[in-house]
Amino acid sequence: MTTEVPLTTTTTKGLHPGLTRRQISMMGLGGAIGAGLFVGSGQAIGIAGPAVIVSYLVAGTIVVLVMAMLAEMVAANPSSGAFSSYAQKAMGRSVGSAVGWLYWIQLVVVIAAEATGAAGIVAHRFPGLPEWAWVLLFVLALTVVNLLGVRNYGRFEFWFAAIKVAAIIAFLVVGVLAIVGLIPGIPATGVGNLVDQGGFAPTGIAGIAGALLIVVFAFGGTEVVAIAAAESDDPSRNISRIVRQVMVRILVFYVGSIFVIVAVLPWNSESVLAGPFSAVLDTLKIPGVGLVMDLIVIVALLSAMNANIYGASRMAFSLGERGLAPLALTRTSAAGVPRVAVLSSVAFGFVTVILNWMFPNQVLPALLNVVGSTLLIMWTATALAQFILRRRADADGTPLPMRMWGFPWLSIVTLVLLAAVIVLTMFDAGARTQLLLTIGLTVLLLVVARLTRGLSRPGVVKDSADEVFRS
Repeated sequence: MTTEVPLTTTTTKGLHPGLTRRQISMMGLGGAIGAGLFVGSGQAIGIAGPAVIVSYLVAGTIVVLVMAMLAEMVAANPSSGAFSSYAQKAMGRSVGSAVGWLYWIQLVVVIAAEATGAAGIVAHRFPGLPEWAWVLLFVLALTVVNLLGVRNYGRFEFWFAAIKVAAIIAFLVVGVLAIVGLIPGIPATGVGNLVDQGGFAPTGIAGIAGALLIVVFAFGGTEVVAIAAAESDDPSRNISRIVRQVMVRILVFYVGSIFVIVAVLPWNSESVLAGPFSAVLDTLKIPGVGLVMDLIVIVALLSAMNANIYGASRMAFSLGERGLAPLALTRTSAAGVPRVAVLSSVAFGFVTVILNWMFPNQVLPALLNVVGSTLLIMWTATALAQFILRRRADADGTPLPMRMWGFPWLSIVTLVLLAAVIVLTMFDAGARTQLLLTIGLTVLLLVVARLTRGLSRPGVVKDSADEVFRS
C-alpha cells in the first residue's frame, strides 16, 4: 500500500524561499494588469457602454471570492502546484493531473503569443531587426531571468509590475483631473458621458452579460500569487495579507480606469474601441501617446511572459513531485531553480512560435482557441476543491490558519456565478466554440490521467481524494 508525503513537503522540496511579501503582492497585481486591460477593454466597452462598469464589478467579485478560497487553501497547505494540488486532494489524482496539465499547456501557448506580440510591436518601432530576432532575444532574456533563482525573478517581476501600476495610477490621476476640469486648456468633461449616449446601459442586460464574457478573462494572472506563496519565507501568514492587498487594488485599478474612460469619452466612439487608454490621452493632448502606450503594452506582455514562464515551470515541478509528470522535472539547481521544468516550458513555447511563423495565422490562433477558456475550468476546480476540503476539515475538526468568510454560502455563490458565466458563454458562438474545445482538452487530459494511474512512482499515492488539510 502506497502512502503520500504531505504536499507541504513534496511540492516545495528543492525550491528555496526567496520571494518577499511585497514582491508576491506586486506579482499578483502585475499578473492581472496586462495587455487585455490596456487594449482589449475597448471591445467590452463597445458591447455594454458605460454599464461595462457593472461587468467589471461582477467579474471582480468572482475574482475576489476565488482568491479568498485559494488563500484559505494556501495558508493551510502551501504548494507550488496550488489549485492543481488542491483539486487532487479534493477530487482525486485524475482531476489534479488534468487541472495541472491544462494550466501548463495554456501557459506555454500564451508564452508564445506574448513573445510574438511584443516582438511585433518592437519590430514595427525598430525595423532594423526582424521580428524573429526580437522573439529570440525576449525568450533568451526571460529564460535567463528564471534560471538565476527565484529571488532575481521576483526583483524583475516586481519592477515590471511597478511600471504597469505606475502607468495605471498616472492614468487615473490625469483622468480625474480631466473630469473635474483641472487640466489647463481642456474643459471639464464631467460625467455626462455616462448617460448621454443612450443611457447608462444602452444595450441592456444583454450588453452587460456579453461584456462580462470578455471582462472575466482579463483578470487571469492573479493565480500566480498562490503558486509564488510557496516560495516565500512564511506562506501561511503572507498569503492572507497579499490576497487582501491584491483584491482591493485590482478592483480600484480596473473599475477606476474603466470609469475614467467612459466618463471622459462617449462609449461609442471609434477611438475607444480601437484603444481606450490611447483615446483618452489623445483627447487630453498628452504628447507621445502612441510611443508611451506601445512601451506600456510591451512591458505588460513581457511581464506576463516572465510570470507565465515562472508559473509553468512551478506547475511542471509540482506535477513531477506528485508523480504526474516525468521525475526529471523535479531536478533543482543549487539555487533551488527547477531548471529542467523552466527549460521544458520555454522550449514548448518556442516551438509554438516557430510553428506560428511556418503557418502564419493558423497555429497560434488555433492553440489559443483551444485553451481560451482554461481560466473558467481552473476557477471552477478551485471553488469545488475549497468547498470539499473545507467541509472535510470542519467535519474532522482540523484547525485552519485562515478561514474564508461566509462559508458555505459565499462558496456556493461563487460556484453559481461561475456556472452563470459558463451558461452565458454557451449563448455566444465564438465563446461557445472556445469553451467546448477547452472542455474537450480537459476531458482528454482526464482520460490520459486515468489510463496512467498504474504508472505512479513508488511512494506517490494513486488517488488522494480521501486526504484533507494535513501537514
